[in-house]
Amino acid sequence: MSGHSKWATIKRAKGKTDAARGKVFTKIGRELAVAVKAGGPDPSANARLRDAIAKAKAANMPNDNIQRGIKKAAGELGAINFEAIIYEGYGPDGVAVIVETLTDNKNRTAGEVRHIFDKSGGALATTGCVSYLFDTKGVITVEKTAALTEDAVMADALDAGAEDFSDAGDVFEIITSAADYAAVREAFEAKKYTVASSGIERIPQNYVSVTNVEKFTRMLDQFDESDDVQQVFHNALDAGE
Repeated sequence: MSGHSKWATIKRAKGKTDAARGKVFTKIGRELAVAVKAGGPDPSANARLRDAIAKAKAANMPNDNIQRGIKKAAGELGAINFEAIIYEGYGPDGVAVIVETLTDNKNRTAGEVRHIFDKSGGALATTGCVSYLFDTKGVITVEKTAALTEDAVMADALDAGAEDFSDAGDVFEIITSAADYAAVREAFEAKKYTVASSGIERIPQNYVSVTNVEKFTRMLDQFDESDDVQQVFHNALDAGE
């Protein structure tokens, strides 16, 4: 679940194997559980749960799995002890990296994140060392169809309260403030748009080039493989750009 990386990385995620997709579902399951514990199992009264459900649907998680995860979390609230911890560091070529985790063992997760940074030629750093290089925004991508025109989608985005709109190749990308994200996403869902992905992301203010693409990609893959890691955000240019 790599962070703001444009449509190229979304396509990369969609092409993953069933085993990797299962890991994505595991990560989303944790988000559902934490959301239920924080605000209850009713999505209409729990904005965090609505966001988690939207992410699950965007990842093509079956509705039965979503509902089963919510019911399980509602019945096991006392057993849910995941803690959100954010790590910051540097990857190859000094790329700024933010790693968001949900963990039930801080020592295990910290050691794993540090190990991945070290193996990539980077380093785990202190809180705040790179987060100032990113803006926290809502990001929604809408799949293109023959019936959709750029002007119509842009008008709907602006009417719903979006900050920015762009044609991102295979999708239209809508940027919102973090506060307006849920309302804009729900407006698009109400208009029956096909939302390819949606979530709160950290968008780099500037991007940097990576010379060792293989090492950088391997680092992202290792973060993806960790059940504790929910999202990774970075300011590296996509390899194809």
